[in-house]
Amino acid sequence: WSADVGASDLPVTTQVIIIWVITAIATISVVTGVGAGVRRLSEICFGVGMFLMMSTFFLEDSWYLLNLYVQTIGYYFQTIVKLGFRTDAFELLNITSAQGEDRGRSYTDGEYDAPETWMNGWTIFYWGWWISWSPFVGMFIAKISRGRTIRQFINGTLTAPMIYSLLWLTIFGGSAMYHEKAATAAATTANPYCCVYSYSAINWDKVSNLDKLDTLLKDVVSPDYHNRTSCTLLFRDRWVKGDYGERSELTGKEAVEAFMEFYKIPSNQYKMAVSEDRATARLSCLQNDDQWFALMFTKGKLGVFLSIISLFGIVLYFVTSADSGSLVIDIMAANGDQNPPRAQRIFWAFSEGAAATALLWAGGNDALIALQTASVMTGLPYAMLMSFVCMALWRGLAMEFGDLNPYGCDFKIGIIDPLTTVDVALWTDFGKQIFIAPYTMARTVSMLGASRASSVAIGVTGTTLLVSWITLLLVELEVQGAFAISWCCYLSFAFLLAAIRCSVRGQWEINGNFVEDFFASMIMYPSSCIQIYTAMEGKDGRSTLMTDPKPSVSNGSEMKSVVKNVLAV
Repeated sequence: WSADVGASDLPVTTQVIIIWVITAIATISVVTGVGAGVRRLSEICFGVGMFLMMSTFFLEDSWYLLNLYVQTIGYYFQTIVKLGFRTDAFELLNITSAQGEDRGRSYTDGEYDAPETWMNGWTIFYWGWWISWSPFVGMFIAKISRGRTIRQFINGTLTAPMIYSLLWLTIFGGSAMYHEKAATAAATTANPYCCVYSYSAINWDKVSNLDKLDTLLKDVVSPDYHNRTSCTLLFRDRWVKGDYGERSELTGKEAVEAFMEFYKIPSNQYKMAVSEDRATARLSCLQNDDQWFALMFTKGKLGVFLSIISLFGIVLYFVTSADSGSLVIDIMAANGDQNPPRAQRIFWAFSEGAAATALLWAGGNDALIALQTASVMTGLPYAMLMSFVCMALWRGLAMEFGDLNPYGCDFKIGIIDPLTTVDVALWTDFGKQIFIAPYTMARTVSMLGASRASSVAIGVTGTTLLVSWITLLLVELEVQGAFAISWCCYLSFAFLLAAIRCSVRGQWEINGNFVEDFFASMIMYPSSCIQIYTAMEGKDGRSTLMTDPKPSVSNGSEMKSVVKNVLAV
C-alpha cells in the first residue's frame, strides 16, 4: 500500500524496472504505428479513465456532483477573463499598508501561500510546461487530424477537452472536497483527522520558554481552529502513552523536532488523517502520491479493485505520452518522413528510457527535477515562436479566403535566413548591416523618392539612436538607470526602420503590416536592412524580389489546393 512508502522512496532499481516496462510497451506501440498500437492504447486508456470517472460518479452523491458541475461551468465562464489576465501584481510588490487589513497574502515569506510561490509554482510553471510540450503535442495532433476541417479541429482539440476536463475535475475534485469536509465535520478528540504543516511554521521566539508539548504543537497543526485543540490533545496523549516510542519523554523544542521527524513517514501521516475503516479521509493531510488511492479506498470493498484499475490507467497514460513523443521525434529525425523506419522508432523509444535511467542513477529525483526545470525553461523561446506561428496561421487563412494573394512579391530573404542558411555572402551582408544599418536606411529612403535632406536626416537619426543604445548600455556600469534610456533609443531605432520597411512593402505590394515590421526590425534589424535594400536596388525593384508564377486556372481552385496542402502539413 502506497501509504507505507512514497513514490520518491522506492529503491532506484524498482524505479528503473518501472521505466523499462513502460518503455517496452511504448516501443511496441510506436513500432506498430498510429493506426494500430498508438490508437488502440489511447482508446483503452480513455476507456479506463471513463470507467474510473463514472464509477466515482455513481458511488458518490451524484446529485451533488451534477450541481457542482453546473456551478463549475458557470464559474469558469464568469472568471476566465479575470483569471486569464490576473498576475498578482499588487501582491508581488510585497508592500503592506499599516492601516490596511493583513489577509496573509502580501508577504512573500517562502511559505506555500506566498504570492510569488503561487505564481511561480502554478501559473508560470504550467505556462512554460504546456508550451515546452507544444512541438510534440502539436505535431502529433496535426498528424492524426489531417483531412479535418478547422471547425472539427477546434472542437476536437479545444471544446471537447475543455468540457471533459471540467467533468473530470468536478467528479474527482468534488469527491475529494466532499470527503475533506466530511472528515473535518466528523473530527473528534479520539480521531480529529489532523494535518501537520511544517516545522518552519513554529515561531520559536514565542515558545522558546515553554516546554508543554501541546502548546508547541499548536504552531504546526492544521489551522482549523475548531479542530486544532483536538489535534493537539491527540498528539499529546499518544506521545505521553509512548505511541511514538522512547521520544515520548522529550519536551520543548526537542519534542517537536522528534515529532516532525516521526510525521515525515508517509504511513504515520496516513494513520492521522484516515479513519481505521478508510471510509473517511482528510486528503489534504496526505502526500500527493497517497491522495488518489485514499480517495479510491473511501469506496469500501471496491477500493482495492479501483486502486488496481487506477494503477493500470496510470501506466497507460505514461505509455501513451511516451509513444506519441517518440513518434514525433522519429518523424523529426527522419526529416519529416511520416513513416520513419522501424529501427529508428525503436532507437528513439529506447533512447528515452535510457535517458531517464541515466538521470535516475546519476542524481536520483533531483536530476529528473532538474531536467523538468530545463524543459520548462524552453517555454520562453517557444512562446515567441508560437506568436509567429499564430500570425502565419492567420495569413494562411487569409490566403485561403482570397484576402491575400499568395503569388505576389516577397522579400528575397526571410527574417531568420542568416541564422538558418549556409550562405557566406548572406553572412557577410548580415555582419555589415550590424554596423552600417543607418546608411542602408538613408539609402533606401532616397530610392523611395525622398529628398537628400530627408535621407541625411534619417541616416543621422539612425546613427545617433544606434550609437546611443550601445553607449548607454556601457554607461550603466557607472550610472544606474542608464539602461532604460538605452532601450528607449533602440526601440526608437526599430520604429524608424519599421516605418521604412513598411514603405518598401507598400511600394511593391508585399503582404504584411506595421506590427510585423516593427517586431522584425526590433528582433533582427540587420535582416530587415538586407530585405529593404535588396528590394530597392533593382531598376524597377522587382528584379531582386521573390515572385511566384500566377496560377493558370482562373477560378482559383489551384491556389486553394496549394494552401490546403500547406495548412495540412
